[in-house]
Amino acid sequence: MSALPEAYGAALERAMAHATEWLASVPTRPVRPEYDADRVASSLLPRLPNEPADPAAVVDELAALAEPGLMAIQSGRFFGWVMGGTLPAAMAADWLVSAWDQNTGLRFATPAAAAIEESAAAWLLDLLYLPAAADVGFTTGATTANFVGLAAGRQYLMDEAGWDLEGLGLSGAPRITTFAGRERHAAVDLALRYLGLGGCVPVHADKEGRILPDALADAMDQQPGPSLVCLQAGNLHSGAFDPMTEAINVAHDRGAWVHIDGAFGLWANVSPVLRERLAGVELADSWATDAHKTLNVPYDCGLAIVSRPESLRRAFSVHTSYLIATDKSLGDPLEKVPEMSRRARGIPVWAALRQLGRDGVIAMVEGLAANARALAEGLAAIPGVEVLNDVVFTQVSVSFGSDDRTRRVTQRLMAEGAVWMSGSSWRGRDILRISVSNWSTDDDDVAASVEAVRRAVEAEPEE
Repeated sequence: MSALPEAYGAALERAMAHATEWLASVPTRPVRPEYDADRVASSLLPRLPNEPADPAAVVDELAALAEPGLMAIQSGRFFGWVMGGTLPAAMAADWLVSAWDQNTGLRFATPAAAAIEESAAAWLLDLLYLPAAADVGFTTGATTANFVGLAAGRQYLMDEAGWDLEGLGLSGAPRITTFAGRERHAAVDLALRYLGLGGCVPVHADKEGRILPDALADAMDQQPGPSLVCLQAGNLHSGAFDPMTEAINVAHDRGAWVHIDGAFGLWANVSPVLRERLAGVELADSWATDAHKTLNVPYDCGLAIVSRPESLRRAFSVHTSYLIATDKSLGDPLEKVPEMSRRARGIPVWAALRQLGRDGVIAMVEGLAANARALAEGLAAIPGVEVLNDVVFTQVSVSFGSDDRTRRVTQRLMAEGAVWMSGSSWRGRDILRISVSNWSTDDDDVAASVEAVRRAVEAEPEE
């Protein structure tokens, strides 16, 4: 009889115990790590031992080594970057994904994983009010989701131009020009670099970072030809949304493929209260978002959504004698992402959506936006604090006067560790940037965070 169950039992029990202890500590522990990376590294064995080790003992050793260097990202007082916590059902589902160990590339080989991901995809399209016939690829994150959407766009434009991209590559191909707002996220530039498309033409934006449709039209008229237009659903600093209908119409009138970078902000479209700010977003050709941000599933879960499945599958499909294709209309998972082999990262998405239901997703998204407004209002009441943006979603950008004082207050805030908010630079000023992304943040967390900022401000008077 196989010893497989016994081989895993003790190690999994220890992992469960350490995970439970960690989660129990998150609400009260400092958000910042106690050790930096060098100090954690100094505790690790310098060389791999020759002898095997007991699996349960390895888990105990790993937990002890890691704990002082862990950031409490799941804390309701973590606002440093756009990182959600993890919903209970999504975390548990992610454990099952590891236990099941399914290589989710083919519907034929891993039917349960494929079917559950297809169900999650259909729910997502319905929730986000995007075309029901679109393909959804489960990627590693928003950067890769942007890559996938823009790759599909590249394929479409090359096909329209009559260029054999698969056979001839990019050398000698028609030039594709990419247009994006000046305040685009760097992930867009990274995806364009991966695709060999070079830099983009930066288009003027307003004070909140929203692209100006007239400026987009002027820029495109100056450089006609095959083009990609990247719009933004959720500015990194202000949370603002590009004017979708106007900008998409400008782009489509000139034959462009329109891609939406909606890493965290696309989720606003689920809300009847917030949706008007994204009016027309469904008219685009592709969309990228992150489930580990606003939806609060574990890491390694971006979403690439493409309205033209044929362009997506031409960009990523592969056919060999040993890969058994099944339903041509649905396509295999490996035809929608860069990887042929991957974990079933769509299963935690299904679990998160099933836990919340439509009403729960709406309530969570609207709750994040409400917490951002509450933080902005509380901080604005502190003498010497200036909120710099219109708080339209989950981002708040703050100054404490001079750049020097803003840096000092930010450093003091992070050093104390009661809350974690990160420094940045926006509109030529140093700022404190707050990103509200965690499902567990409540009124007490908001109040405690405002008081932590107050302490830091009072300890760093203006010189």
